[in-house]
Order: sequence, then structure tokens, then C-alpha cells
Amino acid sequence: MKKKWLTKSSIKSTVLSCMLFMGGLFGLFAQDVTVRGTVTDSFSEPLPGASVLVKGTTQGIVTDINGEFVLNAPVNAILVFSFIGMETVEVEVGGRSVVDVVLHEEYSILEELVVVGYGSVARRDVTTSISSVSTDDLERTPVTNIAQAMQGRAAGVSVIRPSGSPDTDMVVRIRGTTSMNASNDPLYVVDGVPMTDIRFLSANDIESIQILKDASSAAIYGSRAANGVVMITTKSGTAGHSRISFNGHVGVTELTNRIRPLNMSQYREYIDDLGVNITLPDHLTDQTDWYDETYRAGVVQSYQLSASNSVDNLSYYISGGYTRETGVIQVSFFERYNFRANVENQIRPWLNLSTNVAYSDYTGNGIISGQGSNRAGVVLSVVNTPTYAPVWDENNPGQYYNNFYGVNITHPVENMSRSEDNRNNNQRLLATGKTVVSFSDNLNLSSSVTLDRHHNHNTSFLDPIKTSYGRSNYGQASDNRSTGTVMIYDNVLDYNTSRGFHRFDVMAGSSGTTSFWTQSYQSASHFRDGKIQTLNAANRISPGNGTFESDWSIMSYFGRVAYNYDSRYLITANMRADGSSKLHPDHRWGYFPSVSGAWRLSSEPFLADVFWMDDFKIRGGWGQTGNQSGLGDYAYLERYNIQRQNWWEPGNANALIMLNQANLRATDLKWETTTQTNIGIDLTVLNNRITMAMDWYYKLTTDMLMHVTLPSGSAAANSIQRNEGEMVNKGFEFMIDSRNIRNRQLTWDTNFNISFNRNELKSLELTKVYYHANTSDHVNQYIVRNEPGRPLGGFYGYVSDGVDPETGDLIYRDFDDKGFVSTSDRRYIGDPNPDFIFGLRNSFSYRGFSLNVLIQGSYGNDIFNASRIETEGMYDAKNQSRAVLDRWRIPGQITDMPRAGFEILPSSYFIEDGSYLRVKDVSLSYSINPNVLSRWGIARLEPYVTASNLLTWTNYSGMDPEVNQWGGSGAVQGIDWGTYPQTKSFIFGVNVEF
Repeated sequence: MKKKWLTKSSIKSTVLSCMLFMGGLFGLFAQDVTVRGTVTDSFSEPLPGASVLVKGTTQGIVTDINGEFVLNAPVNAILVFSFIGMETVEVEVGGRSVVDVVLHEEYSILEELVVVGYGSVARRDVTTSISSVSTDDLERTPVTNIAQAMQGRAAGVSVIRPSGSPDTDMVVRIRGTTSMNASNDPLYVVDGVPMTDIRFLSANDIESIQILKDASSAAIYGSRAANGVVMITTKSGTAGHSRISFNGHVGVTELTNRIRPLNMSQYREYIDDLGVNITLPDHLTDQTDWYDETYRAGVVQSYQLSASNSVDNLSYYISGGYTRETGVIQVSFFERYNFRANVENQIRPWLNLSTNVAYSDYTGNGIISGQGSNRAGVVLSVVNTPTYAPVWDENNPGQYYNNFYGVNITHPVENMSRSEDNRNNNQRLLATGKTVVSFSDNLNLSSSVTLDRHHNHNTSFLDPIKTSYGRSNYGQASDNRSTGTVMIYDNVLDYNTSRGFHRFDVMAGSSGTTSFWTQSYQSASHFRDGKIQTLNAANRISPGNGTFESDWSIMSYFGRVAYNYDSRYLITANMRADGSSKLHPDHRWGYFPSVSGAWRLSSEPFLADVFWMDDFKIRGGWGQTGNQSGLGDYAYLERYNIQRQNWWEPGNANALIMLNQANLRATDLKWETTTQTNIGIDLTVLNNRITMAMDWYYKLTTDMLMHVTLPSGSAAANSIQRNEGEMVNKGFEFMIDSRNIRNRQLTWDTNFNISFNRNELKSLELTKVYYHANTSDHVNQYIVRNEPGRPLGGFYGYVSDGVDPETGDLIYRDFDDKGFVSTSDRRYIGDPNPDFIFGLRNSFSYRGFSLNVLIQGSYGNDIFNASRIETEGMYDAKNQSRAVLDRWRIPGQITDMPRAGFEILPSSYFIEDGSYLRVKDVSLSYSINPNVLSRWGIARLEPYVTASNLLTWTNYSGMDPEVNQWGGSGAVQGIDWGTYPQTKSFIFGVNVEF
């Protein structure tokens, strides 16, 4: 009988067996294996915190304190090993259970991503002039304003702190001053959001800083980029790195220099020489050291805590902190609370959602500066107040002493009291929501909405009893509040494709910005005492109180096309169109094109045998950018001032306001435009150990926005805002970055940059000459003159040829030989613009120790030391500095100091060389061996000490050469007029990471 092999049951059994076999086979190939290993550096030292990821997934881990890891992964998985500053390595598991990896230091910076407008690009493919600011040692530097971190660290960027007040704004100039009246500050773009004020930022939240210097890089921001663009990126979560970090530091600040006043016996002798009708009692002696009463050791402190991670398509960075600096002058301070949350979620392969929220509350107070001691100037009154005077008046309790025997002066403690109860509080909320939709791997649409809300509350109070000025006004107080809300709507579509050696990147987008601002302002006087400082305690409310509101908007369209052939030939073209409500409808739209290109010669066959050359690229670019900063929200309209009538006067019970024309209508008001050409060279040699960049540029600003004053009576109003004039800046920049020593024990890196800029005002129209900067009441003359053919800010006055040995008077040069000196003898006597600025940074590391030294300086700039008019002018009975001990006293005496009572004119006698070389920051840290800390779960413990403004070499006789009482003015620079002095600081801090 023949057997039946293919029965139903046999078929089922066979199929089931095959399925089990295949399932086991697939299971064999698909099963995970436990992989162990150690990650070390090229010196066989373990790397704790190195990231180990399974490629193509979010599965990963970080190495422990010994550089070891344990990870479950598919047998054929590829593991990706990475560590900051090291080259990323990919290793196939291949069924192994032990995978040890050595990571080598990443010498090349050519693949580093550089943030540009609405995108990023590899540094090797940059066709424009962009500087990167190192943030490596930022967490060890006591900066309250992020702009301080750029000083001396980037070619072509001038950063000065015009005064030492803790709440002062930094003055940043990228490639010179481009406008007389409009703003010269750069545009800051923080995580894609444009703004002009970055005081709310904490240094610990900063990931990177890029500076777009030429028009071809900045033109994508069009109307707001005439002064350059600073791109700031904040931190985010890192895959495989779960971190809790704390940075805290505390330290002291102190004066860098002192100007000593005359003591009592020297002061008596000076009064006798001066010959004024003042009789000082014989019993007066040195009683008060006004330096001790005014200055103190300031305290600076900062505490920042953050947590970050990236896991399962979700990354986050959350931080909060507190910063406070009390100034060296007693009433001054700056205080800030800050919070930030950056969250990103890859919800679907095609959809990414992110949000950045930052909130900051910061308050500051300063002093009265830029005034003589007769007008409550604190700094000058420290020298001008005689030492015989006490602080308080014994005969009038609660009042400051003011019996100076006929001398018009108030002492520095009283002058500080004038502002001790003032507060300037700012609250800033910045919130951005963003979506990125990926239609394909190379086509993405990003849309974002940003709310930027800023609230300012400024209060002042003047005690009605303590000060003489307060008593004359029965006390004063003010309460001013303003709220600004800016909404920004961005949509950007980008596409990239590659075909062989050809790569195209295309971007197009739109941006809409709306702003609404409101303000209320109130003031009052006649307080009973100083116990209640709010306005409800005043008896007289000012009739000038009121409210104000305004709005403006900008609509923008932009695009970029970039072509890259084998990273050898590169070209980029940008176009932006901006329409602003601030400008006349006929001239509202501005169009700002740019184009740049680069040729990588090192990729050419004729340089293939040059073994020591890693990269050699020539860049060139041209572009236009615009400026409307400094214009009012309704600048082109004819506006009116409101004049209230006193309703309480007879017949005015129902009176209405009166209107007075404030300005002329500007029907032709349009964009200020800057056209810039840039040529640059990038060179990297010796296995990426030395990197150099050189740039030559030419900037022409046309249609400058000017506030023009017309002759009185020539029109219904004598003020108009209009476009007129041209300005030129041209210069050269050089940067070199060198990795000098690299071995197991010691590393040493150096960065040096130097910048040369020449500024010239080329033309003006209606008003040909402008005068600025009146200082001392005694002299009462402007000391700055701006006119075509000259650099901005030139000092103008008389030429002094020294002291006449026979009379003791200053000799003023009579240029037209008429026998006496008149205004026709005035000449340009100084230039505040430096010949060059520079910075040198050295970084050393040795066996856990790290030392960073930053040196920066300026050469060739002049300073008008107007403070000397008050401290060495000897024109009245105020006390003087000890420099006047060398004054002329007898005929025939040879000296540089004139007699007491000499004729003072604004002259070259007060011009000084403002060049200086400064050890800006010195930071020493030690990273404690992680093996010692592992038992407490600490991954990093790094104590550090930092000294700022440690040493300064200068010939300047004032308190510090980094000074400008006029702050960020484009027209006025380099004037020392009772300005809050600079300080040096010493801090101790610690970085801890769990």
C-alpha cells in the first residue's frame, strides 16, 4: 500500500516547523547584545561624559566617571561616539561584546556650523565676513552684559564700556560709526529673534556668538542691519547628556585709579594764590576723606542653575539665575533675576515643534555724572570738596553740611543722595513658538510667532530735607511706566539639493513685525518728609502729567540662493525688501540686495602638492543694508506739541489745550542706506594648527537720517528730520588662531586680532557744521565739531603752546597774527578715533589646570579730559587735585601747570593720549579628578578665580582711558567729564555638574 505523505496534519507540522525555525533564525539576527567598553583620548585618559548612541535611533548613554559604558544594542548596530572638541567616530558592533574607542581631538574648525541669517552653513563654505566669539571661558568671566564678552575677541568689532556704573550700556561698533544721528548699535538676533537690547541675557545661557560684519552677510536682515548683526544662540539639550549644572561666583570690585585732592594746608595756600575774597577760619583742619565717604569695595555675585537633556525625540534646557553688582560708588547697583526654558520635540518624522521662553527682571541705579560739582556731579565733587567739611550739619540735624564760605559746591554724599532712592526696573518676556514641517529630506517650512514684551518702571525721589536742592523744591518724585509689545511673525521655506559636485540651497520667506507702546508719566513735589516716597504723599501734582502711546510696523520679504561646486567655487545672493510705517508712503519700501562669492584655491590641482596648506580661500562680497533706528514712530508727519492751560486761573475753567507745531513735514523721508564692499582671505595651514583671516572693506552710508535745526523764523517750525549727507568707513582686519602646543601634559592656544578703521564724514546739505558737547559752565563752549572732510567727533578749540614763564598764563596760538586770540583761531586739536584696536587671548591647560589670559587695547585715540577744567582749572575756590602743586608761582618758573586764575579756553591743553594696553581678564581654574567625585554623583567640579581689568598701561592722567560721558553717541566720543570711573574685580567661583 502506497503511503500518503502530504496529509493535512503533516502539512501543518511542516509549516509550523519552518516558521519556528525561521523565527528562531530571525530572532538570532535581531537579538540585542550587551556591549561594554571604554572611551579614552589620544593620551589614554578616560573621557567621562562622552556620548554613545545607536545610529539612527535616540537610544544612547554617556560614559561614566572612568569613561566606561554599558549599552544594549542590536548585534549589527553602528555606535556613534562623540565628545565636545573631539572627532566623532562610528564603530560597527559586529556581534562583539567589548568595544573600546579612542577619540582624537578635532583640530579642524572648517566643518563647524556658523549661524547666519535664517540658517547655518559650514565654516569652510562661508563666502562672507563672519567672526566667531569664543564662549569657552564665558562661565568664568563676571559679565552682566553679554556685549562685554565680545571685547577684544573679534576683529573689526569695537566694544567699550563708557563708564564703570554697574547698569551702564555697552557701546558696540562693527566696522566704525555709520551715522551721526541715527543709531549705530548692531542688530542682535537671539535664537532668530531680532532686538536691540540684550541686557536680559545671562552669560551662562549662551551657546555661541557669531558677528555678521559685511553687507553680504547682514543684508538678509535688510533695513536693520546697517551696523552689522550679532547672532546669539542659547543652549539646548544634548542627546545622551542629562545634566544639572550650577555656576556661582562672588567677588569684589575696586577703583583702578584715584585722583588725590589737596589737603587743608595745601588748599589754604591755593586760596591765597587765587586771590579770591574768601576768609577761612583758622581752626579748620582735615576732617573728611571724601573718597572714603563716596567709594567702597563693590560686591559682584552670580548664581546660575540649569538642567538639560535630550531623549526620545524631546530635548530641553531650563535655567534660572540671580546676578547682583553693587558699584564702587555707594548708591549704584545692578540686579537681575533670569529664567529660560528651551524645549524642542520631534513629534513626527515630518513635524518638529519648539518653544523658547525667557523672562528677566532687572533693576539698576546710577549717579549724577557729566556735571560739575556745582550741579551735583558726584565724581568731580570728591576732588572739589574741601577736606575741612563734615558730612552732616551739626546745627541742622538731618541736613547735609553746605557752609563752604561762599563757594558754590555741594559735597559728594549730598550729591549721591540726590539719586539714592531712584530705581529703573525692567521686566522682559520673550516667548517664541516654532514649527518645522519637513515635506521631504530637503524641503522644509518653518513658521514662528514671537512675543517680545518689555515693561519699564522708572521712579525717582528727592528728599525734602537732607539736600539743599531738595529743600528748595520741597522734595520731588516721579513715576514713569511704559509697556512695549512687539509681535514677530516669520515664515521661511528652504530647499537644498545635490547633484554630484553641485549643491544648491534656496531660501525664501517673509517677516512681519508690529509694535505697540504706551507710557504714563507723573511727577509731584512738596513732600512733608522722606518717609513716604510715593506720589500720594505729595501736595503739588505736576500739570504736565499724562499718557502717551504709539505704534509702528515693518513688513519684509527676503530670499537667498547659494551655489556650491565641490566646495571649490561658491556664490551666494540675497535680496530683502522692507516696508516701514515710520517712513513716508512714497518712500516706505527699501530694497537691499547682496552677492558674495569664494574660490577655494587649495582644492585646485596646481596647489595639490602644497602639503602644509589645509585650506586657502579668497572671498569677495558686495551688498546694501538699511537703517531707520533713531526715527520716531511718526517721523515723516507734521507733529504738534500740546500746551495745557491753567484751568484754575480766572476765565479758564473750561479752557482746552493749545497746539504748537513741533516740526516740519518730511515728505521725502526714506531709508538710510549703507553700501559695503568686502574682500577677504582665509588660510589654514600646518594640519589645521594655524588659521588666519584677513579682510579689507569699504562702507559708504548715503541718505543719512539727520535731525536738522533751521534758522529761527525761517519756517513755522525750526526742526525737521530728513535724509542728507554721506559717511565713509574703510579699513583692514586681521585674525590669527594658533594651536601652539598639543601634548598629553600641556596645551597652549593663542588668538590675536587687530583692526584698522578710518572714518570720514563726506558731505552735508542744509547745515554744514554741527557743534556738540558743552561741558563746564565756566568755559561754556562746545568742544566737538563735525563737518565734511573730517572724521566724526573731532575736538575743536584753541592750540596751547604751554605756560608763559613770565606771566604763568597758558599761551594760545594766534594763527592770523592779529595780536590777540579770538574764535577765528580755533582749530581741530584732537581725534577720538583710534588708529587701531586689538585683542590677544592665550589659553593654557596643564594636568587639570586651565589658565586664560585676555589682553586688549586701543592705540592712537585722543581724550578730551574735561574733568581737568574742574580739578586743575583753578578758576574759583573749589578744591583742586594735587597736580596743581606744580602750578606757576614766580616769574621765570618753568612748568607745565599755569598759575591760579589763568584764562581757561577749550584747548589742546586738555587733550591727552587715550592709548592703553589692558590685561582685561585672567582666569585660573582647576578641574578636580572625576574619580574622586564619583562617589557623590558629581561629574564635574571646577573652582576658579578671575581678575578683570587687572593691569592697565596708559599715559592718560584721568581715572581710566576707557571712557565717554556721551555713551553711545555717534557724534561725540572720548570725553571724560566727571564720568563714573572703571573698576577692577576679583572673583572666586565654582562650576558643578551632576
